[in-house]
Amino acid sequence: MNTISSSLPGGLAAARRARALLVACAVVGALAGCASDPSRLPAGATRAETLQRLGTPTATYPLADGVERLQYSRAPAGTEVSNVDIDAAGRVVSNRQELDERLFGDTIRVDAWTEADVLRTYGRPFEIRRVATYDGVVWSWRYRALNDLRLLHIYIDPSGRVTRYHTGPDLTRQWMRW
Repeated sequence: MNTISSSLPGGLAAARRARALLVACAVVGALAGCASDPSRLPAGATRAETLQRLGTPTATYPLADGVERLQYSRAPAGTEVSNVDIDAAGRVVSNRQELDERLFGDTIRVDAWTEADVLRTYGRPFEIRRVATYDGVVWSWRYRALNDLRLLHIYIDPSGRVTRYHTGPDLTRQWMRW
């Protein structure tokens, strides 16, 4: 007989059991989150290992030279899009979190990219809008820069070509910062 549990009032013992269960669930959830974190995937992992660890990608894209891109997006509410590139031999050759402000200038090709290039790199946007001052649409993604919630806006003209991009604060979600 457990003397500690038996001496506690029924409600208090139940509360402790519930708290222990909650802690156990949190630990399991954290471990599952680590297993599905693309940044922890080692270079050279097989396609099968990648799918086992990360699950079904949100999108797949064929690239040059037989490379396949497995895209894992946490959009629309999330702030990460990871691209895992698998070579023709079935091994991971690249793994990159794309929604990183430091990469935008080297990645986005104004006047060269099409909608397909944007989707292949950033996945589906959380929002597509028309604005009065632009003849086309603006695709937007949420991302995080340190503790700031930010937005990447890519402008796509009626022919489907990227004409410009810019970043700005995500004022709709500033309350989530803390």
